[in-house]
Amino acid sequence: MRRIGLAVVFALSLLVPVVIEAQTAGKVATIGILAIEAFPPIDSFRQRLRELGYVEDKNIRFEYRYAEGRNQRFRELAEDLVALKVDVLLTWGTEAALEAKRATKTIPVVMGAIGDPVGQGVVSSLAHPGGNVTGLTSLATELERKRLEILKEIIPNLSLVAVLSNPTNRYMSTALHNARQAAETLKIVLKVHETHDAASLDNELDRISRERSRALLVLADTFLEQQRRRIAQFALKAGLPSAYTYREHVEVGGLVSYAPSYHDLFRRAAIYVDKILKGAKPGDLPIEQPTKFELVINLKTAKALGLTIPQSFLVRADEIIQ
Repeated sequence: MRRIGLAVVFALSLLVPVVIEAQTAGKVATIGILAIEAFPPIDSFRQRLRELGYVEDKNIRFEYRYAEGRNQRFRELAEDLVALKVDVLLTWGTEAALEAKRATKTIPVVMGAIGDPVGQGVVSSLAHPGGNVTGLTSLATELERKRLEILKEIIPNLSLVAVLSNPTNRYMSTALHNARQAAETLKIVLKVHETHDAASLDNELDRISRERSRALLVLADTFLEQQRRRIAQFALKAGLPSAYTYREHVEVGGLVSYAPSYHDLFRRAAIYVDKILKGAKPGDLPIEQPTKFELVINLKTAKALGLTIPQSFLVRADEIIQ
């Protein structure tokens, strides 16, 4: 009897890992996505999760909360996702990350892209973020200089540039500081126009059209990205060469963008989510920086503006939209 009892215990012990594995496999993890809109790189995030073995409604599901152009909505949307007790929060942009961090100290937050997480107080350092927040930075603040340099290369005698900025985005002060430093070096005067909703955007675009600006710089902001078609069409009609952070602006008629590949950043964010779902602590995962940058130019827009783009510039472009 004793031998039979031991044999049964041993057999049951072998089954325990199988039972635990089955239970784990049966769990459906919920990812809360907090963004201004359905940003195209979020598709790349989901695609990478599929490649890592996640199947929607089988072992993963998504809850989407989009602010629809209004940064002030992020607080209530973040609180809503926290109330649902999602397993991980994915954010896009400074305001989304800040409100996610404010809403929870326990649910892991993965930043798909943020301009300056240390400067904005989201984390204390890139190497050791600590707490419940990690992810990727886009280094957007450091690239405002590069975008001005690009405009200067296309228009050598450029002296006055209109700048679109969103005052409700706490990142803007840093972006403007860096842009102004670059402008001083390049001997360019910046005329800043602040906008945070559709009505104020129309007003500022009207003001820009009555100025003597020679180009338009659109700072990295999720609201301004959402308004990309309106802004690109305005710039083309006003005859203003325009530079952007997001390639999506160029796809709808903007002139040029220079930035990290956001699709690549969000694919890497999926790897972070996978690690966290498997037990990693977000505070132990260092915040990664971009490794892939993209220069995109719309030649159709350049021709409509009467610009001749130097061949040396075209050779450097990662993508040319005809």
